[in-house]
Amino acid sequence: MTVSGIASTEVLADVIVVGGGIVGSAIAYGLAREGARVTVLDDDDGSFRASRGNFGLVWIQGKGHDLSPYARWSRNSAMCWPELAEALLSEADVDVALKQPGGFHFCFSDDELAEREKRLSTLRDELGDYPYELLDAAEVRQRIPQIGPAVIGASYTPMDGHVNPLKLLRGLHTAMKKRGVRLVPGERADRIVPEAGRFTVHGKRGTHRAARVVLAAGLGNRALAPSVGLHAPVIPNRGQVLVSERVTPFLNYPTLNVRQTDEGTVQFGDSKEEVGFNDFTTTHVLSAIAQRGVRAFPMLSQVRLVRMWAALRVLSPDGFPIYNESEAHPGAFVVTCHSGVTLAAAHATRIPPWILGAAMPKELATFSARRFRHAEDLTSAD
Repeated sequence: MTVSGIASTEVLADVIVVGGGIVGSAIAYGLAREGARVTVLDDDDGSFRASRGNFGLVWIQGKGHDLSPYARWSRNSAMCWPELAEALLSEADVDVALKQPGGFHFCFSDDELAEREKRLSTLRDELGDYPYELLDAAEVRQRIPQIGPAVIGASYTPMDGHVNPLKLLRGLHTAMKKRGVRLVPGERADRIVPEAGRFTVHGKRGTHRAARVVLAAGLGNRALAPSVGLHAPVIPNRGQVLVSERVTPFLNYPTLNVRQTDEGTVQFGDSKEEVGFNDFTTTHVLSAIAQRGVRAFPMLSQVRLVRMWAALRVLSPDGFPIYNESEAHPGAFVVTCHSGVTLAAAHATRIPPWILGAAMPKELATFSARRFRHAEDLTSAD
């Protein structure tokens, strides 16, 4: 399709998506499914790539306990995930290893278990249909026999799952290119110039024009957004991950801290650090991650660790996503979040029609960046 009002001789694409990670690729794939001509500008390997350093969870449990629209948006995406996985298998011949058997959050103290009860009961009260179970140690052991004695209980919801995030990114790239998306690798968007009815994106490899532009560049959105009248006050948050050798399958459920991948390796994670743009690993954090994993599964004390990495999450000041169309320059959008895997299905199915002119999904009204402008104005007034 061609966006109305722009001559095809002037515009090489209907939409430029800045960012070729999981967020940008899911949106580009969805746009192509809607019939749009799409160009994706993907930065080089020197950029911070959360898409290649995440934990691979499709995780709903506990999210949005203090902001119910986020809980609804996340759950809606999880429900759409089987459709996305099937489409990528059919179109790209890539099995992203989606499994949604439900997930466990292990608790090691009575206080942790009480906090889980408070958080999940709040969500059930607000949303109504929000299934979960609080399990004692014996009940957890019935489902996961390898659990250690330090685990006194757990919360479980049937909504959670996990995927192979590297296969997800490959599947999205393959599928979107088969649908005609032009992927420009190694292209950093330096500036965006809004002109009459179109946007010109200047990169180090060339100039790109389209009627609409979507900023999905993760931490890069902060610098690019003001040029098109948008606000993306995102900050980095470091997470570190350990990976073991392949072991005999023992864990059929994803958990918040430990998961066994489709390839048999075991991942340990869930650290959160505010260290700016430092994406190096640190021994003390990796040690704490390993110790928590072994407390949950003592059998893992004997496995060999073969890889470790750190990656930077993309967080807004309140931790929730930002979805906005520019009021000053309509046709320019920003999409940023730290749950790119969980929200990939929603980004591929619910976001593209909005970008192409349909009404914004009602769940997203809460996530305007105007909420930060108001807070910043109050701070300035003080």
